[in-house]
Amino acid sequence: MHRVVIIGAGYAGIPTAVRLARQVRLDEVAVTLVSGSETFVERPRLHQLAVGQPIRQVQLTDYVSWAGVLLRLARVTGLDLAGHRVQLTDGQLEYDTLVYALGSNVDLTAVPGVDEHAAALTGPEAAYRLREQLTALPDGAAVTVLGGGLTGLETVAEIAESFPQLRTTLVTSTDPGARLAHHGRRYLERTLARLGVTVRAGTRVVEVLPDRSLTADGTTIEHAVCVWAGGFSVSALARESGLDVNAAGRAVVDRTFRSVSHPDVFVVGDAAAVPGPWGEQLAMGCRTGSFTGPVAADAIAAQLTGREPRPFRYRYFHECISLGRKHGLIQFLHPDERRRNVVLTGRAAIAYKNAVLDGARFLFPRPGPVLARRRRLVAEDRAAASPAPSPKLKV
Repeated sequence: MHRVVIIGAGYAGIPTAVRLARQVRLDEVAVTLVSGSETFVERPRLHQLAVGQPIRQVQLTDYVSWAGVLLRLARVTGLDLAGHRVQLTDGQLEYDTLVYALGSNVDLTAVPGVDEHAAALTGPEAAYRLREQLTALPDGAAVTVLGGGLTGLETVAEIAESFPQLRTTLVTSTDPGARLAHHGRRYLERTLARLGVTVRAGTRVVEVLPDRSLTADGTTIEHAVCVWAGGFSVSALARESGLDVNAAGRAVVDRTFRSVSHPDVFVVGDAAAVPGPWGEQLAMGCRTGSFTGPVAADAIAAQLTGREPRPFRYRYFHECISLGRKHGLIQFLHPDERRRNVVLTGRAAIAYKNAVLDGARFLFPRPGPVLARRRRLVAEDRAAASPAPSPKLKV
């Protein structure tokens, strides 16, 4: 039995598991998905959860069990690449092929004090804690969101719309609308002003304290609640385990997402640095991560069944920004991620983004291929594969 273990059940890991399982014989290949949570975390909606809006929680078994994927509920604590073992909180798993899909999360180390004194949308539990903080604030209390990227924009707008009695401020070291076309920048400025958000652009925060943030120019920004949205970073596990990584800690892979240093390891999603026309790596985010898993699944299936894998191809299309529940902004992009002079705004943009997110969730358990064919392992792999006792898994 050839053992494929996929660690991480996010936008990249889930489609990898399902698409692979549909292309191999499950009496010859065991596909196991490892997750620390029973439910799928829809990260692009965490800011909605933080202001009290309900979002759908989907059990992972609903996504993967029908395809024959085995689900192991545990957290990954280490990797033994030489011994082909994944260390877990409740034991270990041995593998013949490993798919590393641990993705990225909010970087809490970029500025001193962030980890101790700022809220961050790192997951549902963090979103629930932020909601409790916001609900407990008196009228007129100051809420500061640090970071002018997509996460910061969506978070500050959602808070300002849901808690109009609070004073919301967006602090960013750059122009928050720099990546937008002219019409998009104007719409963003008008919407934030309409929501009562104060924007402090060109301000770099150097330390976060319990009740204020210190800036590079020596001024302070007082807050009752501070929310950090200053970018993402990947887990140090890839580097610590010995995978070849770049300066950002993302594993260096080829165009089939195979590690350049460990050929039995594939890396997908934000954890991968895949080269192409876009540069040395894709931008981090769910909009790109979900497209990497199916390519890796096809490459693994091709390798196991004696076929030639196809290289990854991708083009950028849009950036979707929700600014509360009434205002949205879609910036359409050229294939190399340069902005086009085309935007969609208002409620139509909100509907567009919801359709994108709902479509992605719908496609997770259906990542193709449309006409799936379960192929046998090549003869030498069948001969080498030896039956192994099944671990205690939840199906």
